[in-house]
Amino acid sequence: MEPQILEILAFSLQIGIANDAWIAALESGKVLYFPSIAFTPLPEERSLFTPAIRDPKARNISLDAQGVLKGASGDEVRQAALAAMIERFRAQAKLLIASLFPHYTNGLRLAPTSFRPTLVETRKQSLRADDRQLHIDAFPSRPNRGERLLRVFSNVNPDGIPRVWRVGEQFKEVAQRFLPQVKAYSPWQAKALHALHITKSLRSEYDHLMLQLHDAMKSDADYQKNAPQVRFSFPTGSTWVCFSDQTSHAVMSGQYLFEQTLQLPVAHQYNPDSSPLAILTRLTGRALVPE
Repeated sequence: MEPQILEILAFSLQIGIANDAWIAALESGKVLYFPSIAFTPLPEERSLFTPAIRDPKARNISLDAQGVLKGASGDEVRQAALAAMIERFRAQAKLLIASLFPHYTNGLRLAPTSFRPTLVETRKQSLRADDRQLHIDAFPSRPNRGERLLRVFSNVNPDGIPRVWRVGEQFKEVAQRFLPQVKAYSPWQAKALHALHITKSLRSEYDHLMLQLHDAMKSDADYQKNAPQVRFSFPTGSTWVCFSDQTSHAVMSGQYLFEQTLQLPVAHQYNPDSSPLAILTRLTGRALVPE
């Protein structure tokens, strides 16, 4: 199996100068791993590192694009401190992406920033929601019509516990394996889901296929066990970047993580032909997103 994780040392970064090898790796679905780029919480923020900081009814704590904190517990002072910490990570993540991929900058759209204080191993979820299964990211209620999901992760575990991932085969191989078993797209069903406000916008055939691939991967026990994959531990004080709609991944263990999602139109990629939309369009032989 071709290596799916590219390690990059901080001293090799050239701010604002695009590195063709890193761009090609990212846009082919690889993970860019920065072992010495860390987000460092302030000493007074150490008290925020407790599972109790999360509202039990929420999956994660998030700060939306308007600066509204969601999913946190505690009084106003505690929540304000938490929001300020997440905002600092957001600024650092945006700077990193702007430095690595200057061509993306004008096309990026800010999505929520999350703080994840829950121990992965003990989190109870349905199979469809269980991120310990190899999957590509696709969201049932938020169709994106081919827009990319660029994500920055940073392990901030204060006890030195790594974040462990499995990283699987390339997107084209995933699609070729599972496309023959996906259900056909139904335009009337997509319209009904939107009319009932189950989806925030009209689900395109692309969104339908991505959801079908996501679910098929997670529900195939043999694939989870035997698919080409590598296991990798991201230590405390490290950061990594990938297109999570393209990188087959599973989160196996760890606690205390920051994550920033940035959405990017395919046209703003350096190589739009490497996107999942382009790959699925070639495999199906038809347009999957209406003009």
